[in-house]
Amino acid sequence: MRVQSLTLAAACAALLAPTTSPAAHARFAAQPVAWREGDVSAADLLAKVRGCTQVSRGRYRSDEGGRATIPVCGTRDAVFWKADLDIDCDGRAGPRCNRRTDPLFSSLTAYQQSDGRHLSAERLPYIVVPAVSRIWNHRDHGVRGGSVAAVVYRDRVQYAVVGDVGPRDIIGEASYATARGLGITPDPRHGGTPSGVTYIVFKDSQVKPIEDHAAAVAAGRRLARLFVRGG
Repeated sequence: MRVQSLTLAAACAALLAPTTSPAAHARFAAQPVAWREGDVSAADLLAKVRGCTQVSRGRYRSDEGGRATIPVCGTRDAVFWKADLDIDCDGRAGPRCNRRTDPLFSSLTAYQQSDGRHLSAERLPYIVVPAVSRIWNHRDHGVRGGSVAAVVYRDRVQYAVVGDVGPRDIIGEASYATARGLGITPDPRHGGTPSGVTYIVFKDSQVKPIEDHAAAVAAGRRLARLFVRGG
């Protein structure tokens, strides 16, 4: 179950929007899949995050009302967590992310492009981090808007940036474009996956401008290589 992120307060009225038609759902599922964006495999990355040195004070829920079982773990170079993937469709409206397709849609994202516009969930692979709380303060671990992340699902790796902030006690959300790149159905109503996604955020990294996905991939590939090699 997806819940509203902190930037979604103005979107509650959209709950009365009509449901997505079967034809629209088919369009979501038909989007192309982007395979690994580099030379570091999913298996190599997952091998580096088998254990967990917990850096969060507490644990997160994957969904509202669920049990808090997900820690944020850390290494010298990265923080990571293993969770579900709920679809964030916020930011600039488009044909697949708008008030009709997403009852929790908001035109706002926590971070903005270099031109001042909010991000496009349809176009930009980004992930959502929990708001600062007693559970965990991502800023204390070098995580901020534009930080580079490697998102791993099965044998696929999608490089992304930190692009939005969500609820204080829930973790496991990424943009429409991130889900599509991982081969996960990106429909904000019926898409996502309940488990099996690993989010690795490289400490003190940042892409400027935040919307430059090619720069995120280049930085992600370099940082992933260093992470896997342990240097």
